[in-house]
Amino acid sequence: MTNSRRNFLRKTALVATGTYFGVNQLSAKSYKRIIGANDRVLVGVVGFSDRFRSSLLPAFKHHYKELNFDIIAVSDLWKLRREEGSAHLGKQFEHEVKGCVNNDELYKIKDIDATIISTADFQHALHCIEGVQAGKDVYVEKPFAETMADNRAALKAVKGSNRIVQVGSQRRSGANYNAASKFIKEGKFGAITMVELTWNVNQPGRWRRPELVAKLKQEDTDWKRFLMNRPFEEWDPRKYLEYRLFWPYSSGMPGQWMCHQIDTVHWFTGLQHPRSVVANGGIYMWKDGRRNWDTTTAVFDYGPENDKNNGFQVVFSSRMHNGDENPTEIYYSNGGELNLNTNKVSSRGGLTESFAKAMKMTPNLLTEVNISDLEEKVVASANTGGDRLTSAHMRNWMDCIRSRQQPNAPVEAGYMHSIASIMTNASVRSGKKATFDVKNQEVMVDGKPFLM
Repeated sequence: MTNSRRNFLRKTALVATGTYFGVNQLSAKSYKRIIGANDRVLVGVVGFSDRFRSSLLPAFKHHYKELNFDIIAVSDLWKLRREEGSAHLGKQFEHEVKGCVNNDELYKIKDIDATIISTADFQHALHCIEGVQAGKDVYVEKPFAETMADNRAALKAVKGSNRIVQVGSQRRSGANYNAASKFIKEGKFGAITMVELTWNVNQPGRWRRPELVAKLKQEDTDWKRFLMNRPFEEWDPRKYLEYRLFWPYSSGMPGQWMCHQIDTVHWFTGLQHPRSVVANGGIYMWKDGRRNWDTTTAVFDYGPENDKNNGFQVVFSSRMHNGDENPTEIYYSNGGELNLNTNKVSSRGGLTESFAKAMKMTPNLLTEVNISDLEEKVVASANTGGDRLTSAHMRNWMDCIRSRQQPNAPVEAGYMHSIASIMTNASVRSGKKATFDVKNQEVMVDGKPFLM
């Protein structure tokens, strides 16, 4: 932002003479409309994806006027989406938004202060590295990384910079999740003994884009650049647009859904990763050429961290052929449960008097608490619209760009959920138990690092 302000007078003088088109190649008229106040934060979009258009963009728009932000450019490898993005964003913000053929072109726009990254799953960590190395603050979608090599490299790049990086784990900006975290950390819940996580849908078209796939031609994109550091494969528009179905471009369920839920486990407990993971499943229903499973069950072993924590098990299950997409997160202790669907703590399943008496023990039953009553008030504009968690999360990132405080989901949160996701994928791919080598920060199978 300092550079933007420093260059403002020089550029304005050139605009007045009609000679400035600058590195960002915007017209003088558009430039005047974009610059606004001297402290405006200018944002570039990396990937004009469905996720960006349907969720991240509305979240950004809830706050951009109040916080004096603007979007001035969009980068997408595919000509169709690049042009759609430039036109759509131009209408949304009522000024020219430059379409860039790749991120090299995007980062030549020196006035850009921050980027929102919503690209293919395997690209998130690498695009985050590009962003911070270009000196930009970054909002990067989850999963943060799909291999430990990418995970370590991105963590190092971010920690070696002074950039604000928010990982798209939006539960960390939810008032009910914050209330639950506080309740557990204050010891009111007791030791966690089990966590059950589920995420079920019944959508044959989930992650499928057949009509869009038919429109994609190799000459209209950059397949080699898309692959980044993945092994070369021949051109396949399905892998480009339906990447969530195909490893090594996505782990599927672990990276898309589980990483959201396992992140709360790390957050609530302070634990950084599982000790081990075993997973089972397969492609039972949707035999459409995909590589990633349509049914998954993974079992995690956590702890013990110290003598006061005996450790616990987490079970994640997900299916794509029966379900209403009402993700379940239930935490259990000896005294009851904390249910993040109902936002209630109850004595359900706790140690009752009759069972305790038989063993000459003291009953252990939690008092019913409505977590919603413990929620802290949030900024009204952050609690607006259909995806309130994403709205609040986006606002937190925007606020932190100005304050230079760490956001709710800093890079460490992404690093930790990626370890759990990569361990799950390692078990999926190998059919064996995955463990974690803390010293070398490697996911291990049969005593060897899981690479891809």
